[in-house]
Amino acid sequence: MEYLIKGGRVIDPANKVDDILDILVSEGKINKIGKDLNEKCELIDAKDLIVVPGLIDMHAHLREPGREDEETVFTGTRAAIKGGFTTVACMPNTEPPLDNPAIIKSLKEIIEKDAAVNVHIVGTITEARAGKRPTDFHKMKKEHVVAVSDDGSSVEDEKVMTEALQQSKEEDILIIEHCEDLKLSSKGVMNAGFAATKLGLRGIPARAEYERVGRTLELAKKASARIHIAHVSTKESAELIRKAKKEGVKVTAETTPHYFSLTEECCASYDTNTKMNPPLRTAEDVEALKRALKDHTIDVIVTDHAPHTDSEKDVEFDFAPFGIIGLETALSLSIMELVDKKILSWSELIMRMSANPSDILGLKRGSLKKGAVADIAIIDPNKVYTYTKDSIESKSKNSPFINWILKGKVLAVFVAGRVVMKNERICL
Repeated sequence: MEYLIKGGRVIDPANKVDDILDILVSEGKINKIGKDLNEKCELIDAKDLIVVPGLIDMHAHLREPGREDEETVFTGTRAAIKGGFTTVACMPNTEPPLDNPAIIKSLKEIIEKDAAVNVHIVGTITEARAGKRPTDFHKMKKEHVVAVSDDGSSVEDEKVMTEALQQSKEEDILIIEHCEDLKLSSKGVMNAGFAATKLGLRGIPARAEYERVGRTLELAKKASARIHIAHVSTKESAELIRKAKKEGVKVTAETTPHYFSLTEECCASYDTNTKMNPPLRTAEDVEALKRALKDHTIDVIVTDHAPHTDSEKDVEFDFAPFGIIGLETALSLSIMELVDKKILSWSELIMRMSANPSDILGLKRGSLKKGAVADIAIIDPNKVYTYTKDSIESKSKNSPFINWILKGKVLAVFVAGRVVMKNERICL
């Protein structure tokens, strides 16, 4: 079918576009873009709405294979649609891990059958994510993985990490590093400091993250290899990345909405949906992350969507798994914390949620130029709504934002020119 998206504020930072325009979608692509287009096809009225390239989440956990009780490709990609994401990169800490061509091929078959959006696979850095021996990146690349990561674990051995960086340079494949020194984080469950002491909970010091960030950056510099730092949560990490960029290190970095929306004080409720790794940090860290997003130190906003069942989370704080879902709330939280507070413009926000992740992963998405694949999200920037448990598309409901009043809602989504959501309703 053909669709004419009429009169929306089109924001396409990759092409420096921010204007009231019409978009003609046909044969899965953007056929025309301009003012006062008149075509005989289905009309979508976008007056007072914002039209952007489909959002791209380069860090999400879809849990398949192995933990289909928490999430599946089917349910996770429906959650992605609800949040305006048309492309998701799924992380490899599945059961078994995505560390060999056979398991990757089997996941590709599931994606082909069940995915409602574009899903790209991230393979592991090391076999079984054990940190002992790098996987064969050449074989990974032949299966079209977009990056490698041992997410959930840092590569502890410097020699193994150096070998992985050298191999990543040879194969031109990105390493996404989870930076955590386990000797320092130990059995901690929240940010180390006064709040943790007051609550009687074991702390994870900021240096467990930023010292590993420093080591990773130094190894990447020596190897002249690209490196992407996952889920940055501390001011010191941001400063190390800022300095490395000035020195010419080929580094990019990401953070998530929960790290610039919440602080460690939220753990006072003992709500296990405030338990994540890295943990929620201080108000000072939150402000530092916002500055880092503003000055391009942090390039990307991701969700780190990490589903867990109610029964897994409904235990004492010490014993609950780390992680929260985020695909359905990421855009609203980013609008409220970054755009409304004038940290980022709309164009700067969409750059960090679409064009930048596309460029970093080499996806050739994140654009609304003529001839581009028609991955599109249409947003009502002023729509206020309550995020309820019943409204969640994800199979798991582990979010600290349930019953929050949020602002900015995705109304329609196109994936390769096909309408997958219209008037807030998924239509697959």
